[in-house]
Amino acid sequence: MRLEDYGFIGDTHSGALVGANGSIDWLCTPRFDSNACFAALLGNDQNGCWRIAPRDGDGNGLGKQAYRPDTLILETTFETSTGSARVIDFMPPRGRYRDVVRIVEGINGTVDLHMKLVVRFDYGATVPWVKRTSEGLTAVAGPNALVMRSAVRTMGKDLSTVADFRIGAGERKSFVLTWHPAHLPPPERVDAEHSLQETEHYWREWVSHCAYRGKWRDIVVRSLITLKGLTYAPTGGIMAALTTSLPEKLGGIRNWDYRFCWLRDATFTLYSLMHSGYTAEAAAWSNWLLRAVAGDPSQLQIMYGAAGERRLTELLLPHLRGYENSSPVRIGNAASEQFQLDVYGEVMDAMYLARKMKIDTDAAHWRLERHLVEFVAENWNKPDEGIWEIRGPRRHFTHSKVMAWVAMDRAVRAVEEFGLEGDVERWQEVREQIHHEVCAHGFNLKRQAFTQFYGSENLDASLLMIPLVGFLPPSDSRVCSTVELIEKELMADGFVQRYNPMESAGVDGLPPGEGAFLPCTFWLVDCLHLIGRNRDARALFDRLLKVCTPLGLLSEEYDVEAGRLIGNFPQAFSHISLINTARNLSDHEGPADERSQLTPATA
Repeated sequence: MRLEDYGFIGDTHSGALVGANGSIDWLCTPRFDSNACFAALLGNDQNGCWRIAPRDGDGNGLGKQAYRPDTLILETTFETSTGSARVIDFMPPRGRYRDVVRIVEGINGTVDLHMKLVVRFDYGATVPWVKRTSEGLTAVAGPNALVMRSAVRTMGKDLSTVADFRIGAGERKSFVLTWHPAHLPPPERVDAEHSLQETEHYWREWVSHCAYRGKWRDIVVRSLITLKGLTYAPTGGIMAALTTSLPEKLGGIRNWDYRFCWLRDATFTLYSLMHSGYTAEAAAWSNWLLRAVAGDPSQLQIMYGAAGERRLTELLLPHLRGYENSSPVRIGNAASEQFQLDVYGEVMDAMYLARKMKIDTDAAHWRLERHLVEFVAENWNKPDEGIWEIRGPRRHFTHSKVMAWVAMDRAVRAVEEFGLEGDVERWQEVREQIHHEVCAHGFNLKRQAFTQFYGSENLDASLLMIPLVGFLPPSDSRVCSTVELIEKELMADGFVQRYNPMESAGVDGLPPGEGAFLPCTFWLVDCLHLIGRNRDARALFDRLLKVCTPLGLLSEEYDVEAGRLIGNFPQAFSHISLINTARNLSDHEGPADERSQLTPATA
């Protein structure tokens, strides 16, 4: 199925994708980055899934999906020749262990339904031992156990569990699947109906704190709920996406594991949360950030696990064919071992913002930041792998140098605005050196634009960040010409590519071909807004909103030729960008306006 036909449910510990055909095709539990027990998304039904759908439709007919307003409770409605029924899917956010609750509700007439449960631990590779006990149907393999409880009679068939049942108007039948450690007894039964009420109250109470009241409130709220759903509650870390290995090009090899927390998302995330009224989540994220980066600055990683884990070894899963035959399927991410200079700027920018927003920080935090800044001061002139985690040689990427400048700039501002101690004169000197070098070597006179790396003529959408972080004012002619050239050469059918993969084949070390990276198009909207092209900005934003799924979800990229979403899904960075851009276009106090005003007078 297309990504547009999947809904996301989660409990702020783990999450699942539910297809419009009534099948849960992806579930990693007990954490977002745990081994999947349903991996049909990257293979087939025998790699694990759980389907509840009308029997006469053979499970292939698609229902109509919708979220209950202001919740992460998903409803899939099926219409048949004899009646209609609804499957209500959710994950209670306050359970001790991880529960997936499915309630089948008869709407009118009668509907014959078929349930099929295929549990395969270890990303679809391990068939569990299944037994029936007084607690329910239990599937066990190694450290993992799943127990399914339902009043509907089930039977075993071909290494799966199936059931056929009829639902009439007004009837409700529930199924609860609970993960627990295999060495412990199953937890107490979950009352499905009571849990539904609690879950609905949880989400609606959370949404009630949303401070955004602008034109796009509905889609902003949906993006905020998605962001909350991707948060690992015990630590405050926010996962980049729910999935691994959904391709950036159908049939291609650009398939990466995004079930980790990227430092690069830090500042944008803080803006989206704080401006929306979620100070507790913003504080939890900033505290996660500080814990994750603590230690030797030279060992700073671009991403970490949900609890701050550093070892994210990349492995291939050859038993999975990949989404629409896009292989290889990867778990872990080798990019975690790369040197990417820009993340130092993101961390310093995030901590500067945290202080501005009065999130608690102490002397120990500042000592850590000073170590990071000193590392940047000594290493900013070294080549790196750049923002896009290239698998080619290191280069002097222009965006990386800009973000090194951000690190120095925010350190200077921390001293000047908050009275902190630091070698401000030296930091100012380094800041000016970086700025001079970027303007001298990152700007190509022939192209009249900032380019991907020093000496290159290729464009890069990351250069849209130049006005967005305050490196140069939006009115600067170099900014305007760069924005215009990116608009002219990197846009495909109204969406921005990260760079031209045909021109950059020797840069990223991968075969060419990928979709348009959605956050880049949001950045272009922000830049158009800053340079005064408000009508164009709003038109492009409306175009972006049209590629949201019917449920209001976004992936990482968009395939303009196929007219469909691709890449890992749902993607936190895409939703963060939507939230911030909506704020930028709603008034003149959004993140883009605030950061662009940080341009020093000497720039």
